[in-house]
Amino acid sequence: MFITGYIPVFKQLIDAFDAVIQFFHDSVGLSWGFSIIALTVCVRALLVPLTLKQYHSMQALQRLAPEIKQLQEKYKDDKQRLNQEMMKFYQENKVNPFGSCLPLLLQMPVFISLFYMLRKDLKIDICGPAPQIAKVAAQMHTTITHVGCNEVVPGSAKFGFIPDLTAPATGWVLILLLVMYIGSQLGSSLLMMAPTADKNQRYMMLALPFVFVLFVRTFPAGLLVYWITTNLWTVGQQYIIKRRVATHPGPPPTDGGKPDERKAKPKPSPSDGDGDSGAKKERARTPAPAAAAVSAGGAAPPRPPRKKKKRSGRRR
Repeated sequence: MFITGYIPVFKQLIDAFDAVIQFFHDSVGLSWGFSIIALTVCVRALLVPLTLKQYHSMQALQRLAPEIKQLQEKYKDDKQRLNQEMMKFYQENKVNPFGSCLPLLLQMPVFISLFYMLRKDLKIDICGPAPQIAKVAAQMHTTITHVGCNEVVPGSAKFGFIPDLTAPATGWVLILLLVMYIGSQLGSSLLMMAPTADKNQRYMMLALPFVFVLFVRTFPAGLLVYWITTNLWTVGQQYIIKRRVATHPGPPPTDGGKPDERKAKPKPSPSDGDGDSGAKKERARTPAPAAAAVSAGGAAPPRPPRKKKKRSGRRR
């Protein structure tokens, strides 16, 4: 194999992922198709922290979108200056515009390793041993990498409606897999797209799944199972993140939305002492009603009549 001969790390990755798939098949009891799905889930679960960081980066870009638009309008005739100002702007605001690409880049070694596993290593695990596959390949005048397990041991690599995970799909199986791939890829691309992306970038992201059809139709069907699974994970993950992790504005004020009217009560000054002494002083400073009326220029209220005292004893 070309890549494992020149990049030893891929050989180690292939051995590691092959061991994981064998564990799910031999120890857990999953089929080979579900073992590939389980590997996909494990890889995506390990990338969840990076995905959360990526989402926060996208939120920051969304908040800074108006300022970015202003820079793009200001330097639209000078692309070099625009790139310089954009990089300076990102550094000042501590935003990584390429953060959304990191989880995708980290999945590429898994994708490449699984591609070569399905061509040889995993094929030997499914319908081996290797001499048996090589014998069938010699009868067909081809190599082991171009022989599917269905031609060696029929039904050994079947998964659902897919007759052979180790060989490229054909006919209606291929059409159904391509429809599932394009739909899931479009959904994940729309959810992962940065809010500051211009129209050309959006069109390119939407066109890429259709361009990739020319290549993925020749891939082993098991690789399409991995790709569809990781796309569906992305769709579900972004939905959950937007529902649970996104920051929501606080509840509106209960007094009709007028925060200026909600003023704190003034604290008593140290000279007034505690609250009771302050209240007593306030009552002392308040004039009596009669005094207040006289001071205001009004007539004083009449005095009540005096009561006569009864005399006791005889008149002399």
